[in-house]
Amino acid sequence: MIATEQLLSRRTIARYAIGSLGTGGFATLPGLVLVYYLTDTLGVAAIVAGVVVTVAKIWDVVIDPVIGARSDRMLARTGTRRGMMMLGAIALPVFFIVTFAVPPGTIQPIAAIWVLIAFLLTATAFSLFQVPYIALPAELASGYDQRTRLLTWRVVVLTFAILLFGAGGPALRALGGDDKFAGYLLMAVVAGVVIGVGMLISSFVAPRIPVIDAPAPPRESVTTTLRTNYAAGIRALRDSQPFRALLLTFLLQGLATGVMLAGANYVATWVLHSEDAVTFLFVALIGPALVVTPLWQVVSRRIGKERGFAAASILFGLAALSMVALLWAPGAWVYLPVALVGAGYAGMQSLPMAMLPDVISHDAARNGSGRAGTFGGMWTAGETTGMALGATVLTVVLAVTGYVARTATPAVVAAGETQPASAVAGIVLSFSVVPAAIVAASLIPLFRYRLRKEDIDGRL
Repeated sequence: MIATEQLLSRRTIARYAIGSLGTGGFATLPGLVLVYYLTDTLGVAAIVAGVVVTVAKIWDVVIDPVIGARSDRMLARTGTRRGMMMLGAIALPVFFIVTFAVPPGTIQPIAAIWVLIAFLLTATAFSLFQVPYIALPAELASGYDQRTRLLTWRVVVLTFAILLFGAGGPALRALGGDDKFAGYLLMAVVAGVVIGVGMLISSFVAPRIPVIDAPAPPRESVTTTLRTNYAAGIRALRDSQPFRALLLTFLLQGLATGVMLAGANYVATWVLHSEDAVTFLFVALIGPALVVTPLWQVVSRRIGKERGFAAASILFGLAALSMVALLWAPGAWVYLPVALVGAGYAGMQSLPMAMLPDVISHDAARNGSGRAGTFGGMWTAGETTGMALGATVLTVVLAVTGYVARTATPAVVAAGETQPASAVAGIVLSFSVVPAAIVAASLIPLFRYRLRKEDIDGRL
């Protein structure tokens, strides 16, 4: 279903935006602390930690297109995507808490398997909400500028959520004192409940449409279902050049963001020499972004979403590159380029999210409606792949440069351990040169994005 011409109500905007309290929290907190939890609390080797996170995210890539297609079928059968979203919202907090509930003293292989299974279940619950949630803007709003307005306020809440969870998560963890296990569990309980509540509230924004009686589709095997749904996703990519360009751009930028996000704890601990510095990094990142996000809406109206998106990407890349100076002069000056990264990141989130509904409506006009969930599933799979590989890239760099994993025991904490200079250099490069290079590569597909305002509004 594609929205007909209508005015967006403030209530609709608010209820849709509140979902990003959940999606932003889940996108931020595991990416920030999960690898660090594995390497510096459970004592899991860096490369193994990378495998754990990557396998869980590969699972996302497998199931997201399936969930997207199922969401489209649910809409056709029941008239709403709400049921799937509610199930994900209720299940996610439970599995998220279990992920960070590994008992102290658990041997490293068992700890790694525990986290892997629990995080697989958490990621599945998240996808049940996220995939249909991404498909909703094309059904809630019509018009190029209306969708920008809807998605802008979603990104304002998303940006706030990144600040809340990025700064608040480590602060909650610190309340455990020397007992890192208790700190992580407290963080998981509070964050999991907040994430779940935000998702649950937003589930009710999913519209209901009249259902036309039709014969029930035949029951398919799991193999047939996977093949059918992936074929639908591949057809969507084949049929829509704007979708291919936008998805590849967003995937690469998710990779760049994932590297920086996973590396923030390591920069705070081993470059700035304070685990608490991660809170200040996130305040510096998100504070300016909260102000700048609405400005990207103004920019997009003046020069177009695609040009605004390119400008935001360039700002992000240049600011990230400048932080390579941490190799020679670590210090508080880093908060300035981090703030510029945040300003660019705000545009890199709000503008492509506002472009996706345009892509969906453009495809519906050319090829018929009914594929919004499929697009949403492929989009979530691409985003998840990028973020997952970001953590993988970081752990590979850590392993190659000689990073030493540690366990959170009083004896180790008291020893005042250090890392090899090569490992510290790897952390800095992962926070600066690597993401800057990836964002530069993302501009290639972005410049091939062909959809413009007149292509959207001219079809309404």
